[in-house]
Amino acid sequence: MMTLAVSLALLLSAAPAQTAGRAARLPSAPAPILHLEVAQNSPPSGPPQGTNSTAQNGSAVLRLTRTQAEQIALRDNPRIRVSQLLALAQHQVVREAHAADLPTAYGSVSAMNAHDGGRVSAGSLAASRLITHAGAGGAFTQLITDFGRVHNLVLSQKLREKAANANALATREEIVLATDEAFYNALTAQALLKVARQTVADRQTTQSLISEMTKNKLKSTLDLSFANVDLSQAQLLQLDAADNDEASMAALDAVLGLDHNVRYVLIGATTELTPPAPAPDGLIQAALQQRPDLQSLTFGQQSAQKYTRAQWDQLLPTISAAGTVGAAPVRSDAYYTSNWWGGIGVNLNIPIFNGFLYTAQAREAAYRAQADAEKTRALRDQIVRDVRTAWLDANTAYQRVGVTGQLVKEANLGLQLAQARYKLGLSSIVELSQAELQQTTAQIDDTNARYQYRLSLAALNYQIGTAP
Repeated sequence: MMTLAVSLALLLSAAPAQTAGRAARLPSAPAPILHLEVAQNSPPSGPPQGTNSTAQNGSAVLRLTRTQAEQIALRDNPRIRVSQLLALAQHQVVREAHAADLPTAYGSVSAMNAHDGGRVSAGSLAASRLITHAGAGGAFTQLITDFGRVHNLVLSQKLREKAANANALATREEIVLATDEAFYNALTAQALLKVARQTVADRQTTQSLISEMTKNKLKSTLDLSFANVDLSQAQLLQLDAADNDEASMAALDAVLGLDHNVRYVLIGATTELTPPAPAPDGLIQAALQQRPDLQSLTFGQQSAQKYTRAQWDQLLPTISAAGTVGAAPVRSDAYYTSNWWGGIGVNLNIPIFNGFLYTAQAREAAYRAQADAEKTRALRDQIVRDVRTAWLDANTAYQRVGVTGQLVKEANLGLQLAQARYKLGLSSIVELSQAELQQTTAQIDDTNARYQYRLSLAALNYQIGTAP
């Protein structure tokens, strides 16, 4: 073994300068991977769509932070506009229901050329005398009371409007969460692509060194074969990482409401990772008070109860007033005693029997109100479960960050020792290959853990209803 070490030293000292230089560049264990959220810590200068720098090929490079991505999604994602339009439409439904409480007025202009004094002898029970005339007038109707039906209908629609507004807010929070997920997935993909490229470069250097040593009969072709396999595996890792990077960027573009591909350089947060809340109980109570989707269901349940009351009110009488006034400047004096007419009256309408229609409608509304109450209770139970699960996931993700950080340090130290032993001929290529693989795996795990923790915090904020 000492003879092999001496021979290696003589070879490195006697080899040409290029070979010696390549041998000296045997990749040492690198420092822990520079995450995009740390390496690219300069804040964006300008609007989200602004050009911050120029790529080597001359194309514009757009820098994007998570906050900017959320703002773009809230502005351009079509689901946001849909929820807003539905809320505006529900506001008009409130006005439609309230219209029954307001007077209805209309004007009419009529002219008739008839066989004076003729009668309509079939098809109508109304006054059927035909008289040549021309006249104009107006009429109105006004509901005096229906003993609460219209009032309950208006209250029901107002509660549905509140439910629509809460649903629009819930949609905003869903879009924020989807944007955060797409952003962190794309950020992770970019970081993993950087790891893959560095891995390819390191293993290419190792392969080149072993190739030179094989040519000089210091290493066997088996070592070169292992180095070639490791290099090929790294290249496959880079291809997969590049594909995942493009796919995750396409997903981010879709959430942002873009119909074309835009390539962003993502800027991660530079703040230190802090642990989540020590217990989920307070978060659960906050979620039950703040979740807009729960508020939407609660308003919907209350609206169904008011609508049920309104349906029962159909069995009560209604009292309304009606009036009309007008003039007939063209008339037959034989049949018109005056050139104007007018009248006002009050009508009491009492429902007696209509085939049990009103009763069936009221019971249907009552059953639907009970179903809405059960849906609300089910969502409350689901929120309690989801908040607790999200809190557990966040705690686990935070603990993984510490473990993977230590794993990277140990993997780097292991690779340094493996490289030193391999240079001295004290170990085989298998040990070096295994150390390189462990380091790459540790870097990938550490990258995933850091961004997964930030994503788990975003999911926890969504579950408790505190998303931006």
